[in-house]
Amino acid sequence: MKLIEKRVVLHFPGFEPLDGIAHRARYERSARQSAAVWGYSIETGPVDAGSDPVSFEVRTAERVAAPEAGTGPPGWQTKSRIHMVDHDILVRKLRAGNMLSQIVAGFRSCAQIMFEGGMRGYFRHAWRFGLFFLFPFLLTALAIVLTAQIAIMPYGLGFSPWHMFWSGPLALCFFIFAFLPFSERFHTLHLFADWEMAVALGRMDRTDFNGWLEDRATAVRAALAEEADEYVISSHSMGSSVAAHVIGILLEREPEIFKGKRVMFATLGSAILQCALMSSATLLRDRVGLIARCPEISWLDVQCLTDSINFYKVPVVAVSGHADAPQAKMILIRVKQMLTREHYRKIRKDQLRVHRQYVLGPDLRASFDFTLLTSGPMPASVFADPDEKRMPG
Repeated sequence: MKLIEKRVVLHFPGFEPLDGIAHRARYERSARQSAAVWGYSIETGPVDAGSDPVSFEVRTAERVAAPEAGTGPPGWQTKSRIHMVDHDILVRKLRAGNMLSQIVAGFRSCAQIMFEGGMRGYFRHAWRFGLFFLFPFLLTALAIVLTAQIAIMPYGLGFSPWHMFWSGPLALCFFIFAFLPFSERFHTLHLFADWEMAVALGRMDRTDFNGWLEDRATAVRAALAEEADEYVISSHSMGSSVAAHVIGILLEREPEIFKGKRVMFATLGSAILQCALMSSATLLRDRVGLIARCPEISWLDVQCLTDSINFYKVPVVAVSGHADAPQAKMILIRVKQMLTREHYRKIRKDQLRVHRQYVLGPDLRASFDFTLLTSGPMPASVFADPDEKRMPG
């Protein structure tokens, strides 16, 4: 198998309040962990000046004892140019409003998803994802009910309505100073914004989002012009819907854009169906079909049993309405096989932390490693086969 000497990577991160610089810093930390576990050397370069999206170079090489001058064959070396196509600008826009406006927008998104059959699809295909959808809204609804109960408590006890001058402020204090800090443990308002973005990417009815996607497609097109042995388009969580739109736009513009290229489309803990199961998401489903039918693209869908925020064992292409198209190759991983027992025990009850492990560094050698997928010497296709080696022999 020919090793990769030069690679171009387009990574679409998930819905997190991190910009490209922060994602690069996370990548560097994770890459150091991977290198220590697998025994290779890695160097993460600085951000390219003026790059948009943020891009940087990563060099990996075989770690060998220094040979005598002029003797011994050189070890393998791989250079990867990584472009972080983050959507932090959209995250900040969705979180910019005050508390009340964020809560109202979140419940409006919940109602829209229910009305368009999204929730029904979640429970039909991945019931745990359905519970993930409902949780922040049920938690907040319960808090609103308790707040109202505190406010009208004097009336219920038969006191004069004038007593509501103290019960009303008390109820407000409960919601602001008790519930909101408690709910932040579960990132409730952040999840409200996540569902608002899911609606925007499904309906495609927001000009600011649509214009941003077109702009990212232009930037990605420029990145793809660089010559390389392999092109890896990786995406995590909500980033998979962003990636599907951006790559779909490019295929609509130029159906032959990937001709002659080796392309791996790797969706990690993909949330494409979070948006695509809405009845209005026809454009997203069409773009999923374009990607699946592109002969140069190999689609790898990485899923995890212990991650409730993905559609485990669900064929994303078929469920998006393209049962006759080539299907994404599913690989099933276990987070507990990537981490030490103590480390896994610390994070296993935090579902958002488990969900992030796809793009974080490992403690142990396992069947999947994000750094090796995007910067390792072996073609990304080795991750599609559990019997393939992840590193050269």
